[in-house]
Amino acid sequence: MIILIGSQKGGCGKSTIAVNIASFLASKKKDCILVDSDVQGTASLWSLDREEDRSLPKVHVIQKFENIRNALLDLKNRYKYVIVDSPGRDCRELRTGLTAADLLIIPLKCSQPDLDTVPHMKQIIDEAKDFNPKMRVKTLLTMVSTNPKISEREESQKYLDQYPEIPLLKSILSERKVFRDCMSQGKGVHEMENSKASEELSTLTKEILQCLK
Repeated sequence: MIILIGSQKGGCGKSTIAVNIASFLASKKKDCILVDSDVQGTASLWSLDREEDRSLPKVHVIQKFENIRNALLDLKNRYKYVIVDSPGRDCRELRTGLTAADLLIIPLKCSQPDLDTVPHMKQIIDEAKDFNPKMRVKTLLTMVSTNPKISEREESQKYLDQYPEIPLLKSILSERKVFRDCMSQGKGVHEMENSKASEELSTLTKEILQCLK
């Protein structure tokens, strides 16, 4: 199954989500590979740091750019799960990846600039579905404030109700420092000492796998 983490906007944590899903699957001995299709190479740099700690489960990471469709379809024949970290913009990697993906996860922060990208992202998805009609799409709220007095999450959910074609996952990822720390250590948050972040990641990954059934 090809799981593409994609959005039209950067800064919403796509790479962090992709490496965490991949490392979580690897820790469960799932057959998976992480494809870094962003020239910034965040996921690839993370994997280099991970390789320095041989006690951690191996996460296979490769880089693919430009038209990534055929590469993803080939990898799908060799791995059970192909996790794709795409660039944070409307680009060839995102569009060609969508023509192969089984599931698209759109990370969004609870901010108006992020929500403003939804109409154009829906247009990109509609065009991709002309070639890949079976692709499923889910939206994920990320970097959500843990302050109960802030109502951004509810406001974002209300806005996204206008787009039933890209429904929200029940899972969320909160704004936690550990998500930044794990990137510099080549780890997933489940391999760090933070039970709340680990639980969020576990819940998210299980929900994503359920979407693929």
